[in-house]
Amino acid sequence: MALVPPHGGGALKPLLLTGAALEAEKKAAAGYKKLEITTREACDCFMMGIGAFTPLDGFMGQADWKGVCADMKMANGVFWPIPITCSAGDEDGVNVGDKLALICDEFGGLIATMNVTEKYEIDKAFEAKNVFRTEDKEHPGVEKVYEQKKYNLAGPIKVLSEGGFPEEYMRPAETRALFEEKGWSQVAAFQTRNPMHRSHEHLVKIAIETLDGVLIHQILGKLKAGDIPADVRVGAINALVDNYFVKNTIITKGYPMEMRYGGPREALLHAVFRQNYGCSYLIVGRDHAGVGDYYGPFDAQKIFNEIPEGSLQITNLNIDWTFHCYKCGGMASLRTCPHGKEDRLLLSGTMVRKTLSEGGDLPAEFSRPEVVKILQAYYQSLDAAPAALERRAGLGPGRALGRGPGPAGRGCGRRAGHRRPGPSGRPARAPAGMAGPGWPGPGAAGPRGPGARRRPSPWPRRPPGYQPLRVGRRRSLPQTPKPQG
Repeated sequence: MALVPPHGGGALKPLLLTGAALEAEKKAAAGYKKLEITTREACDCFMMGIGAFTPLDGFMGQADWKGVCADMKMANGVFWPIPITCSAGDEDGVNVGDKLALICDEFGGLIATMNVTEKYEIDKAFEAKNVFRTEDKEHPGVEKVYEQKKYNLAGPIKVLSEGGFPEEYMRPAETRALFEEKGWSQVAAFQTRNPMHRSHEHLVKIAIETLDGVLIHQILGKLKAGDIPADVRVGAINALVDNYFVKNTIITKGYPMEMRYGGPREALLHAVFRQNYGCSYLIVGRDHAGVGDYYGPFDAQKIFNEIPEGSLQITNLNIDWTFHCYKCGGMASLRTCPHGKEDRLLLSGTMVRKTLSEGGDLPAEFSRPEVVKILQAYYQSLDAAPAALERRAGLGPGRALGRGPGPAGRGCGRRAGHRRPGPSGRPARAPAGMAGPGWPGPGAAGPRGPGARRRPSPWPRRPPGYQPLRVGRRRSLPQTPKPQG
């Protein structure tokens, strides 16, 4: 049985130059007008370069942009859920017909060249409302939309760099070749921006039971403040796979995109490029690609039923809310567990980050010990040089890293000099059957200064005799002394 075909009906369309063509274009780029692009735009270049965004040949023109925002369809009729664009301002002096060298210093300088065929003003409210279902600038994806400059530039690109991503990175042509080598034709992709806990492990093993294998596909681009860095996540996932999965059932690789936190629309984008990678299924669980309470827990599953038939060749593999049930004695879901909320331990990556960052205890059912050890080491390293971290992140004394109001350093996809406020602290919404002592109220988040009292545990009730895995409490960030004189 053959692998699922690339999106759009043709062959993979990588835009990355190699060999003599690459060297010639680099020389030509020295004479082009330079445009500084964001890290998000650079990552979109990388995705087009490796063919993950097949069949795109560059940044979208106005007809494509408008069609994608409004109807998830480009002017040629091809399905596409999120616009892929590059912005510029009056100060950049770009005109139709210009040849541009696209520059991003965070990825080593020259990324791609572009032949500008169109320049149009961005209706940012239209894009935000249609793509993200909100115009609230506290949403990290909407915030990036409004941080774009005045115009979108359209035109074909030639990609000259892959950005120096680590070896976990893999191109679609390479995953397809690897699947064929293994004899896999039915492959599920598992999207993650978090270390994998027991709930994630459960989802992946469900897919392994019925398919040839699973591609655990980790995002390698920048994330929002407070998310686990890619190198820590990669180590944690590798430890889980090495110790708890049958060999030759799992491939762990990354991809060079930045999260947009677009919920349902981003789930569809994840499906588009996983199809290009050769996957026939995308695992879609609770709150896929979501943030805060902007989307319902299963909106990302429902949207697959709302798109026209034939839009995608990949199929969504929907799995219900999963958790540890003490009465069941293991992992379960709302479809399989008959017990009450008081018997369930919700395994949420957000709650894990919150608990570890605030010095709380992790229940043994949260994750495998090898994974917990890596996460413990990461959070302990945050205390190693707190003053330096405060100065680098722009944090006030005594504030937990990446939490609370106030500046939190450069965010994802920011242009040079931009600084963004920290996360809004918006509490996650509890689903039916999950509300209760396991969900902290709106006032649960707040700064921890010296002498702050420890908050009540956010975890549900445990059975008598339960022994949690202990994690040392984090020290409060000390006051940074003011310079003398």
